[in-house]
Amino acid sequence: LTAPAPFADETSCQCQAPHEKLTIAQARLGTPVDRPVRVYADGIFDLFHSGHARALMQAKTLFPNSYLLVGGFTVMNETERYEALRHCRYVDEVIRDAPWTLTPEFLEKHKIDFVAHDDIPYSSAGSDDVYKHIKEAGMFVPTQRTEGISTSDIITRIVRDYDVYARRNLQRGYTAKELNVSFINEKKYRFQNQVDKMKEKVKNVEEKSKEFVYKVEEKSHDLIQKWEEKSREFIGNFLELFGPDGAWPSIACDPAPGAPAKAETSCSPSPGGAARHLHLAFSARSPQHSAVDPGSPVLQPGSQRQG
Repeated sequence: LTAPAPFADETSCQCQAPHEKLTIAQARLGTPVDRPVRVYADGIFDLFHSGHARALMQAKTLFPNSYLLVGGFTVMNETERYEALRHCRYVDEVIRDAPWTLTPEFLEKHKIDFVAHDDIPYSSAGSDDVYKHIKEAGMFVPTQRTEGISTSDIITRIVRDYDVYARRNLQRGYTAKELNVSFINEKKYRFQNQVDKMKEKVKNVEEKSKEFVYKVEEKSHDLIQKWEEKSREFIGNFLELFGPDGAWPSIACDPAPGAPAKAETSCSPSPGGAARHLHLAFSARSPQHSAVDPGSPVLQPGSQRQG
């Protein structure tokens, strides 16, 4: 599909060839082999939506080889509605200015084999069902409506949420006159838009504040964790150096051999748990230093050294 469906009055083929009447059974078998089965689907197709597309899909796929013609009597802008139909993938041709009641002349002009539509009766002046004669001729094929979506439903939503759509379109640049909005309502809508903007700003500030607090808490948690790790490391190093089995008590309690007498701090606590006390210790001298030099004067007890 590279182009939209053509209009009926713009096509070169006006179906002048002999057109044999088909039954539904014959059409479902794929006959005739020399041409497609021409199916016509009409409708208002106002605010074209998925329900319309599904109805056209059903009409298009009724028979193995079909050609779908669509006619629309418009309420909105005709050009817009025709263009919506032309760009539906299931539509082969669009008939402009289609009649509400299908006449034998209209059916003959467009060589229509069957008419596809939902089976709900549609009344008109002098008739309870505009498709009655089509059904009696065996040319009517029913399609199923799509529940939950219709033009009336869409219009109801618009009417129900009119204020929302009016405010939105004022923001988009439409004038109050274009929207048929009174002066007072225009001011009210614009004020509500300003209030909504302020609410959105406050909401953004709150979200950013929460994010900031979360980051601070996360950072604080990391700092406390690192401080605890450093504290344990510091305490471990202190005990390794100054604890009962540490390096510093060993150095203080083990003097080097040959060192002069010195006051030594006891490494063992007193039975009563008192603090360390002092002991006077003399280092053992070697035999070679214990002998007295014969030539040296020796002080005897009670004697005085000569001056």
